[in-house]
Amino acid sequence: MRERLSLAGRVAVITGGAGLLGARFAAALADAGAAVAVADLDEAAARRVAGGLPSRRKPLARGYKLSLPKPASVRRLERRVARELGPVDILINNAATKTPGFFRPFESYALEDWNAVMDVNLTGAMVCCQVFGGAMAQRGRGSILNIASIYGVVGADQRIYEKSEHLGRPINTPAVYAASKAGLLGLTRHLAAYWGHRGVRVNAVTPGGVFSGQNEEFTRRYCQRVPLGRMARADELTGAILFLAGDA
Repeated sequence: MRERLSLAGRVAVITGGAGLLGARFAAALADAGAAVAVADLDEAAARRVAGGLPSRRKPLARGYKLSLPKPASVRRLERRVARELGPVDILINNAATKTPGFFRPFESYALEDWNAVMDVNLTGAMVCCQVFGGAMAQRGRGSILNIASIYGVVGADQRIYEKSEHLGRPINTPAVYAASKAGLLGLTRHLAAYWGHRGVRVNAVTPGGVFSGQNEEFTRRYCQRVPLGRMARADELTGAILFLAGDA
């Protein structure tokens, strides 16, 4: 099975690669033999993640700055990765953002916050698909994975957010997050049909709640509404990532 999931000789780009999920995905891809480009707005953090990845071959991993949704930044990343690691076979659109007003109530949600989140979560993924997916289509092969969310499919039960905190701050799931992830699922379906005949596979990974420091009250309320009775762990998503990234 490990051989079937091998990504030896492949080059992967992960946006938001310095975050909780991005760093786990990067480690899994590197362990499977891929050369990994860790792309993040925080270039220093991206380099730290890349520097800590397991080494099966050199050059295995590099950290890069990426400012989404700027097309020039994405094109610059594509050129650098192609030059330093090789043509990109795998794109993981994982980048997401939170603004200072991210958790405001819907009735008072600022358009500036809405647009800023959409710019990264949805438009940024679209631009990355244009640049990297277009190159994949020209070569006749490639895999794009868009990291969506259960809240792109179902509405968030607001009762679970009573007295809920994440790392000491009150939290909720704002409408802009749900809308951006629903849009990402729509983009995934469209591009899967658009590029399928050219050898480019486009899929979405749509996790439920992943534990990342939420307080006990949130965790209890959330788990009461989940058949498994618990939240997911970040490392539980890597199997799906490896399966969809490769040819297994």
